[in-house]
Amino acid sequence: MKTLLSELRRAVLATLILAVACCVLYPAVVYGLSQCLFRHQANGSLVVDAHGTVIGSRLIGQPFSADQYFHSRPSAAGNGYDSTSSGGSNLGPTSQKLRDAIAQNVADYRASNGLATNAPVPADAVTASASGLDPHVSLENAGLQAGRVARARGLALDQVRALMAQHTDPADLGILGDPGVNVLELNLALDAVAK
Repeated sequence: MKTLLSELRRAVLATLILAVACCVLYPAVVYGLSQCLFRHQANGSLVVDAHGTVIGSRLIGQPFSADQYFHSRPSAAGNGYDSTSSGGSNLGPTSQKLRDAIAQNVADYRASNGLATNAPVPADAVTASASGLDPHVSLENAGLQAGRVARARGLALDQVRALMAQHTDPADLGILGDPGVNVLELNLALDAVAK
């Protein structure tokens, strides 16, 4: 009995020590380091306007539909870019619903960007990402939208393309993935030019 109580006391003490270390000390150290070393990233990479109002995150897509803005890729997250419902549509390649949605997205994309009815359309312009929250579009997608945005804003196409280049994020580590244009940052830059 004495041995059992001794072992029980050790087990309870070890549990308490590990609980304090893993549930209090470790999170406090990680939080402190992240706030000191990576404050912007640790707080969500928020984008703030000139008045200090948070208008989004550079990591989460937002819907844009007006002609003067670059459009984000479609979202299957809740009611469009709902970060609480992140996820894909889970529709497979044999799904008629998916095929119909893509066909409609292709037709809408071609019409809104003044493309021929048989013009190739980038996949990211008509399909949602796995999270449904991707803030980037491909260079090809942005390039096809540039003419529409330039016309709607009365800007030179070269000026819009220069802004696109400024808001293109390179591939991770230079080799992982493809470069992508951050739609929110690009649209904010376009709004700043217009003022």
